[in-house]
Amino acid sequence: MESWYLLYCKRGQLLRAKEHLERQDVHCFSPMMTLEKIVRGKRTQVNEPLFPNYMFIEFNPEEIHTTTISATRGVSHFVRFGNQPAIVPEKVIHALQNEPVLASVDDGLAQPGDKVVITEGAFEGLQAIYTEPDGEARSILLLNLLNKQVIRSVSNSQFEKL
Repeated sequence: MESWYLLYCKRGQLLRAKEHLERQDVHCFSPMMTLEKIVRGKRTQVNEPLFPNYMFIEFNPEEIHTTTISATRGVSHFVRFGNQPAIVPEKVIHALQNEPVLASVDDGLAQPGDKVVITEGAFEGLQAIYTEPDGEARSILLLNLLNKQVIRSVSNSQFEKL
């Protein structure tokens, strides 16, 4: 009888494992989420697995043996409870497939009102308040210089969140 199981894949080989498992007629599912983060100094949206290195698979162990799955390229091992691979309830899979995963923002990414410290340039070491993005690669910060508030546009790579 076909059931859902949870696999742990080797680091960075989730797509390779999925490709080789689908060639064996194993149904694979790895929920993805859209994450906003800074990549190479630019604020971009990237798709990442909701559960990094984990993949849900559906197969019949009487047709395809678990050792065949474990020996597939990119696969590390089954998540187990005792000696047997853990069976994931169908309700959990349906909930993950049907509920949209909301886009989220990286915790290290500054949000309006966050305190930041400038790490490079003429204002190095000064604290500022992040106000808003200024395009893909720059952000607008509010600085307090000589008891006067100054708004400056600074490269995303020149400050970090406190």
